[in-house]
Amino acid sequence: MEGASYQRFPKIKIRELKDDYAKFELRDTDASVANALRRVMIAEVPTIAIDLVEIEVNSSVLNDEFIAHRLGLIPLTSERAMSMRFSRDCDACDGDGQCEFCSVEFHLRAKCMSDQTLDVTSNDLYSSDHTVVPVNFTDSAGYDSSEQRGVIIVKLRRGQELRLRAIARKGIGKDHAKWSPAATVTFMYEPEIHINEDMMDTLSLEDKQSFVESSPTRVFDIDPNTQQVVVVDPEAYTYDDEVLKKAEAMGKPGLVEIYAKEDSFIFTVESTGAIKASQMVLNAIEILKQKLDAVRLSEDTVEADDQFGELGAHMRGG
Repeated sequence: MEGASYQRFPKIKIRELKDDYAKFELRDTDASVANALRRVMIAEVPTIAIDLVEIEVNSSVLNDEFIAHRLGLIPLTSERAMSMRFSRDCDACDGDGQCEFCSVEFHLRAKCMSDQTLDVTSNDLYSSDHTVVPVNFTDSAGYDSSEQRGVIIVKLRRGQELRLRAIARKGIGKDHAKWSPAATVTFMYEPEIHINEDMMDTLSLEDKQSFVESSPTRVFDIDPNTQQVVVVDPEAYTYDDEVLKKAEAMGKPGLVEIYAKEDSFIFTVESTGAIKASQMVLNAIEILKQKLDAVRLSEDTVEADDQFGELGAHMRGG
């Protein structure tokens, strides 16, 4: 219908929030937006990671390339990544990628002087910027753990030495996985489960118990007071259809109906520690908005042709 608006206003409800973990609901939108948000979090939210390594001395058992690769995968605190410049776009250093606006310098010096094996870890990296340092994986409970020593880079024996200089730069996961801030980002359709109470009343207690146990996950249970089958955790349902098959095998098709809400999604986000999970979501929304603005073509400008060429002209009817 002419003049009708299909604009929607998505809503987010936070369920659980920690520094490295977030669980939230995304409602009043469709799967394309949910998947776009997921992909942006994984591949386009910028972080800082070591990108250039200059080895001065390496007498360890690992070769230079191996150590450089391990250094690149160490997560660095990246709260200032959004405000940093990409090295390729930095005019302060003409794209060299070694100035204070687009890079952070690290140094590592370690030598084993005893018969005991020396673990060289991310804690031995010294940064030129106190806001960009290796992520601290120390257990907050204070238990003795190997994680308290940082990420192991290499092990040295007596007389072995490692000295290097490293440059960390801003990047995105689309260029290399080391820049991805996400350990995992998943979403699922929110399930809607309806039990046919009249049909359920025709079952014996044993049949009800058999029905409940047919689900691989604990979605249903039996109320000890009413002896009725109830839904205890709809989000535990994994769309495996096992309970539907069980109902048909019992000669009770339609005993339970399960639908996926097409406009409601449950997100689970885990961060590598480079940025907080909440900040990852906010940054992803901001980047998604910028990408949408970039393709919003105006009819009274020719800038679209410069940016998109024939595609821009075609979308404007040219």
